[in-house]
Amino acid sequence: ETRPHRDVLRSENIRLVPVAELRGLRVGPKLFQYVLKVLVQSVQLLYTLLRIDQPSYILLQQNPPGLPSIAVAWVAGLWWGSKLIIDWHNYGYTIMSLSHGRNHPLVLIAKWYEKLFGRLSDYNLCVTDAMKKDLWVNFKIKAVTLYDKPASYFKETPLDLQHNLYIKLAKDYEPFKPRYCRAVNPSADRSAFTERDGKSGNVLKTRGRPALLISSTSWTDLSPLTSVLSSPDYERFIEEGAKLPALVCVITGKGPLKDYYNGLIQKLHFKHIQICTPWLEAEDYPLLLGSADLGVCLHKSSSGLDLPMKVVDMFGCCLPVCAIHFECLPELVKHNENGLIFRDSKELAEQLKMLFLDFATLEGKLHSFRENLRASRELRWDQSWDQTVLPLLGNKE
Repeated sequence: ETRPHRDVLRSENIRLVPVAELRGLRVGPKLFQYVLKVLVQSVQLLYTLLRIDQPSYILLQQNPPGLPSIAVAWVAGLWWGSKLIIDWHNYGYTIMSLSHGRNHPLVLIAKWYEKLFGRLSDYNLCVTDAMKKDLWVNFKIKAVTLYDKPASYFKETPLDLQHNLYIKLAKDYEPFKPRYCRAVNPSADRSAFTERDGKSGNVLKTRGRPALLISSTSWTDLSPLTSVLSSPDYERFIEEGAKLPALVCVITGKGPLKDYYNGLIQKLHFKHIQICTPWLEAEDYPLLLGSADLGVCLHKSSSGLDLPMKVVDMFGCCLPVCAIHFECLPELVKHNENGLIFRDSKELAEQLKMLFLDFATLEGKLHSFRENLRASRELRWDQSWDQTVLPLLGNKE
């Protein structure tokens, strides 16, 4: 299981109350298992909420999953006389519809449930203006838009820390090891991307280094990226003399199809492209984002109303992105300003070639995107919360 960030663990104002996961419920048909799981979780959550000190507010962050947490939080709020706040990031019923279809009885029940108990909340937050409008039009729920913002530790990584991270990863992962045996300075310690001079101690980017591309994914549909990486076009362009860098593509995250895609990746053999799926410690992930040259986002919204937190974190690190299109994505990714939006693998391939043709200079699109991100200086999460949510609560916190 993922360990909470150390800032959470160290905070005097946060008390973590674990809820045990019961594993002996896989008996009978799947529908029976699901209903039994919801009932058990309802009892667990209600028992946990009624044992804590009386809260002024109960914040349900984030929905989904909202079954059974919205109803349980509402009941606990009635007991304590607390205000219920729901933080809408998506709809549970649209996620269920991906595997069951929109007209499946479970999906229709989930939609009715979210609509009914969502209306019983006192305050509602949502992540896009498109969702704010949809909540009002379809559910008659009045919400305030609170855009996801990066935490303070998502920022550009200094060259010294980049080098230390690369050296650490090079112990286990081949793409981070230096490419050439003959070093400019034999006394330097090196990675594929950086080298530290043994005399001066200065870290420099290695001449002719590969481009570092990162994609954080739930491993549900990597086909747009794997189609580009398995295509011979990029390699052929380099062989024909195009000034494109070699690529190191790092894919992070957990998901149900990780083993499947890892099998496909292991069958790909290239001269100029390397693919790596490392396990990263929580503190190393922001450092890697802050060291990369380009992010690729393959998030497809089930509702078309939420935004990918992965891109929010990348932007916090001033990392330009190529992101797959869906309805409200332009609320976050401004095409040709802080990144590019693509619709299929062919368009992504064209964008990678265009961006990396200027890789060795400070005049290309990648550089201008990064400069735009630096200049925008967006609010951080805590600042955004103070500006948007505290006035909603009457500054009672």
